[in-house]
Amino acid sequence: MKLLYVLCIVSLFSFSARAQTKEQKAVADAVEKLRKAMIDADKTTLENIAADSLSYGHSGGKVENKTEFVENIASGKSDFVTIDLSEQTISVTGNNAIVRHILNAATNDGGKPGTVKLKVLLVWVKEKGQWKLLARQAIKLT
Repeated sequence: MKLLYVLCIVSLFSFSARAQTKEQKAVADAVEKLRKAMIDADKTTLENIAADSLSYGHSGGKVENKTEFVENIASGKSDFVTIDLSEQTISVTGNNAIVRHILNAATNDGGKPGTVKLKVLLVWVKEKGQWKLLARQAIKLT
């Protein structure tokens, strides 16, 4: 009976350790909002979710500021048809959050269909109660 009790307690602590905190949930929601805005080419949402000092790094080495990032997505120059995220981890420390995930996407850049598979690092900062994308860096998966 004692063994069963101990196993129940250990299981409870294991489950609670994996559960998302309130802030991790808020960051996950911001990531989802960003994902959807990139697919929809939603300029207003992209402008609102990106920090003014955004540094957006592409897997090929190109780095964009906020204006360039928003314009390239909103104009369709960088066109995401679908974006699927997997293996996402979120770490929150104070007003900063680090998100890592694998991004699989179907693209249609310049009318040319393609696919990308990337490992992505996102850095978020909480400004006036809202999570804003401060930095992004991607690397290609082979």
